[in-house]
Order: sequence, then C-alpha cells, then structure tokens
Amino acid sequence: MRADAVRGHLDGLLLAVLEPGPLHGYAIITAVQQRSGGVLDLRTGTIYPALNRLERIGLLSSSWDSVGERRRRCYELTDAGREGLAGERAAWREFTAAIGSVLNPAPVRPGTAT
Repeated sequence: MRADAVRGHLDGLLLAVLEPGPLHGYAIITAVQQRSGGVLDLRTGTIYPALNRLERIGLLSSSWDSVGERRRRCYELTDAGREGLAGERAAWREFTAAIGSVLNPAPVRPGTAT
C-alpha cells in the first residue's frame, strides 16, 4: 500500500491501537502492522512526531516505563482521546461510504431517472 494512503488517517490509527490500553512506541507500530495484516508498516520517523503532537493537544498522555535497564515512553488515551477516536471513526465511516458510492455505484434500474 502506498505510504501516502495513510496520510490523514494516522491519528485515528494511533488512537485505535491505544484504545485497549497503554503501549510504547514500538508496540504501537507492531499493533498497527498486526491489525492491518502486515499491509501498514509505520516508520518511527512518522509515528513519534504524531504521538508527541497528539499528546500536546491532549488526546494522549504518556509516562516513562522501565524494563530492566531500558526506559521507554508509554502512551495512553485521555478522555479527550476517546472522544477524538469516536470522531475519527465517524469521519472514516462517512469517508468510506462516499468513496464507495463513487467507486461502486448502485445499479440504475430501467425506467428510473438518473
């Protein structure tokens, strides 16, 4: 899939994979890849600026977690993030319905006006 196909939908993807609970960056990338059946392969250079932006606008919160000697930042949805995810889902349904109507129009029955 083309990388630009994700553009405009990245926020929704990130919010959706964080809905079940907190994850660190690499786990977020892995979750998107697994949920998409390997079709979507996000890069760290794409995901971390988006996570930081979503945190800055209040849709995510983060905290540091230690695993052995390694520290990693874990992200989770805020209440505003849950509302934002609901909005992203509604916008996605509207978008896919509109595109579907154009790409797969309903057949016109004989005798009906077009």
